[in-house]
Amino acid sequence: MSSSTESATPASTSETAVNFEQVTYFLVTGASRGIGAKMAIETARKFKPGSIVVLLARSASGLEQTRSEILSVNPHVTVVTSSVDLATASKELLNQILDKSIGKTSLDQFQLASVIHNVGTIGNVERKAVELDDREEWQDYFGTNVFTVAVLNSCFLRKFSGTGCKKLVVNITSKACLAPFQSMTYYCAGKAAREMYFRVLAEEEAEAGVTVLNYSPGPVETEMTVDIQSRSNAPAIREYFKNLRDTTTILTTEQTTAKFLHILQNGLFKSGDHVDYYDH
Repeated sequence: MSSSTESATPASTSETAVNFEQVTYFLVTGASRGIGAKMAIETARKFKPGSIVVLLARSASGLEQTRSEILSVNPHVTVVTSSVDLATASKELLNQILDKSIGKTSLDQFQLASVIHNVGTIGNVERKAVELDDREEWQDYFGTNVFTVAVLNSCFLRKFSGTGCKKLVVNITSKACLAPFQSMTYYCAGKAAREMYFRVLAEEEAEAGVTVLNYSPGPVETEMTVDIQSRSNAPAIREYFKNLRDTTTILTTEQTTAKFLHILQNGLFKSGDHVDYYDH
């Protein structure tokens, strides 16, 4: 990491720099554990009183844990949780979640509206690409990782389209959207489709005050990477994650979240960019 790279774009002059010390509406998916939970906690720590934090995931108990941790570091925000299966969530349900979280609060009070699309599953890593012939399995995977992400994003931006607040959209992506990894067909295909959606969004909404970041958090110590290491059909992939753990070079959620906030607060990206943990 180069310190000269980190200081190359001063926060005061960057168009994409984000000030989180504002009254914020903040939505995070996959917020019950891992990267999503840590990003929710550390970002919400900075918000001004009157902010609303919305946490989505399947695990109600995990969401409650994240909610408790947020309130312990910032008791002046409202935290709303919703246990939802994003594989099948309809537009109507997602709009209902947004409406309920806002309640009677005026949208004009928010200075920043931000969503982190962190939800992600690894898919079936026990089979090769040529063996993935189950259409329902494909639909379920893309339902969670691409289709509902896009629908939720539309609902979110439509909700705040008539306001003057800054809008920040973050897609948690991966190197796997750029390079093929054996056994990870679903993950690679889903991440590639998802990132291209957000890159198009950045181009189309540039004049509408929407900033988009595709953040690749690097290899992180999470249940997902443990799952890949234990179930992948590719020996090289299993060995890669084993080596990261054996040498303790796998990243922590704290490390990648700190870098994520550094990139955003200093505007070290152009809207729509794919930015990796190791880029700065």
